[in-house]
Amino acid sequence: MSMVSLPEIRRRAVAQIPEWPGVTPLLARILAARGVTHPDQLDLSLRCLPSPDTLPGMVPAVALLVDALSRGQRILIVGDYDADGATATAVMVRGLTLLGFPAPGFLVPDRFVFGYGLSPAIVDLAVAQGAPDLLITVDNGIASVDGVAAARAAGMRVLITDHHLPGSVLPQADAIVNPRLDPACPGQHLAGVGVAFYLLLALRAALREQGHLAAAEAPLADLLDLVALGTVADVVPLDRLNRALVEQGLRRIRSGRCVPGISALLRVGRREPERVVASDLGFAAGPRLNAAGRLTEMSLGIECLLTDDAPRATRLAEQLDTINRERRSIEQGMRDAAMAHVAQLRQQHAVLPPALCLHDQGWHEGVVGILASRVREATHRPVVAFAPAQERGLLKGSGRSIAGLHLRDVLDRVATAHPGLLQRFGGHAMAAGMTLAASDLPRFAAAFAEAVTGMALPGLFDEVVETDGELSAAELDLSHAELLCHAFPWGQGFAPPSFDGEFEVLDHRVVGERHLKLTLGLPQTGAIIDAIHFNADLPRLPSPLRAVRGVYRLDVNVWQGRRSPQLIFEYLEALRAGG
Repeated sequence: MSMVSLPEIRRRAVAQIPEWPGVTPLLARILAARGVTHPDQLDLSLRCLPSPDTLPGMVPAVALLVDALSRGQRILIVGDYDADGATATAVMVRGLTLLGFPAPGFLVPDRFVFGYGLSPAIVDLAVAQGAPDLLITVDNGIASVDGVAAARAAGMRVLITDHHLPGSVLPQADAIVNPRLDPACPGQHLAGVGVAFYLLLALRAALREQGHLAAAEAPLADLLDLVALGTVADVVPLDRLNRALVEQGLRRIRSGRCVPGISALLRVGRREPERVVASDLGFAAGPRLNAAGRLTEMSLGIECLLTDDAPRATRLAEQLDTINRERRSIEQGMRDAAMAHVAQLRQQHAVLPPALCLHDQGWHEGVVGILASRVREATHRPVVAFAPAQERGLLKGSGRSIAGLHLRDVLDRVATAHPGLLQRFGGHAMAAGMTLAASDLPRFAAAFAEAVTGMALPGLFDEVVETDGELSAAELDLSHAELLCHAFPWGQGFAPPSFDGEFEVLDHRVVGERHLKLTLGLPQTGAIIDAIHFNADLPRLPSPLRAVRGVYRLDVNVWQGRRSPQLIFEYLEALRAGG
C-alpha cells in the first residue's frame, strides 16, 4: 500500500441504475456494477439454491451412504488442515449424526508429518486406529490416486467429496462428488464445505423417500453457520449460490443459532456475533481457525467447532487465538525478509519480473501461503514462497496469483514442460501448493517465470483498482455505512463497495506502529470523519500532511459501545497544498 502514488483507478460503469422497491439508488448502482440486474437476483433465501442432484457423482455417493447406514458401518472423515477442511469435517460429522448415523470419527493429516490429502500413510494411520468400513474425504481426495488405492486394498470403501480441479487421472474411489467434474454444474465455485453440505441435502432427500422419519426432519440448515465460515475463509468466488449459503449462515450467527465455537472465535477476534458480516468470518474467525493447521495440527480447531459446550468452546477459541498471535509474529519476520528481497529487485530492475519465487531456509512451512498473499498484494505479481519441508531435501511452496492468471494452469504447464520437476501440486485459479526438491528451486523459478510470461495477456501486470466512484458528503454517514456493510455478503468475486475521493487532513497520527489514523474534513460541508490506512508507507509520509486522495471503503467503527462511520483506505497518496 503506497503513500506515493495510486494505481490506475477505473470506476465501474453502470449503463442504467435499476429501480427496485426498498433498494436505495446507491446500493442498486453498486449491485448493478457486479452483475445483479434483475430483482430476482436479490433473493438469497434457501429457495434459490439449485438442486443437490446437479452435482456430478451424487447418485452413487448417496447410495453408498444409505447402504452404510443400513449396515451400521463405521465411517471415518478425512479432512484438510485449513478452515474449509475443518468446517467441512465438522459439517459432515454433525450432519451424518443428525441423519441418524453413528457418530463418525475424523482424521486430519498433520501437514508437517503427512502433507496434504488422503495419502497411503494416512490410510495406514486409519488402519492402526481401527479401520473404518467407509472412508469419506472432505475438501481433498480428487488427486489421491495412491491413497484411494491403498484404502481399497485395506478393505475400505471410499467416497471422495472435493472441489479442487481434477487431474488427468481420477482415483478409483467408490464414488466421487466434485462439481469441477462437470463444467455445466451450477456449483462450480462451491468450497469443500459447500460440497459436503450438498451431499447431506441429497442424502436427506433419499432417506426421506425411503421412509426414514427421523432423517426426514433433520435440521440441516443448522449447519449453515459452518458452511458460511468455510466458504468465506477459503476465498472462493461469491457467486449467487455461495452468497445465499453465506447470507443464511450469517443470519443464523446473528440470531444466536450457531455452534458455540463460531461465537467464541468471533469474540476472541473482537467481533460482535450479533452484527457479524462476511469480512468478520474472513479476517477474525477464519485466521484463528487456520492458525491451528498452520503451526500445529487442526484437531484443536475441529474440536472447537464440534463442541456444544460454550465454556469449552471459549477455552479452545482462546487457545486458537494464542496460536494465531504466534503465527502473526512469525509472519511479520518472514514478510520483512521477503519485502527486503522485493526492494532489491526493484533496485535491480526498472520493472519487477513477471513472477516472483521466494525462499528462505528459516521460513515456516505453515505460513508461506500468507506470505505469498502479502507479497502479491504489495507487488501485483504472481508469487510462490517456499520453506523447507519436514522431509529432508524437499521444499514446500504456496502460491498466490493475480486476476487473469490461473495459477494451477500455470503449474500444470510447468509440470508438462518439465516432467518430474514438481513432485506434487494442486490448487485453484488464485492459490496453489507444490512440493519439489530443494536442488530444483532455480529450475522451477525459471520455469515458473517462463510459464507466467507465456500465459500472460497484455495489460495483466498493470495494476488497476476498480471503484464505485465517489460518495457525497451526505452519504458518508453511519446509516450508509451500516447499509453497505450488511446489505449483502461481500467477498471474492463480489467485491465490497469501494470509492475514491479527495479529503482535507485535519489531524493524523501513527497507531500500532504501522497504521495511519486520520481525521478528515469533508469537502463543501465542513463535516469531519475518521479514517485509517493500515500498513501505511510511513517513511514516505510528507510533513505537513494537509490533503490526501485515495481508494476507501465506508465502514462502521465500534469504540466503547459507540458506532460511527469510518473510512478504511486501501490506497492512499498525499496531495500538495491546494490539491
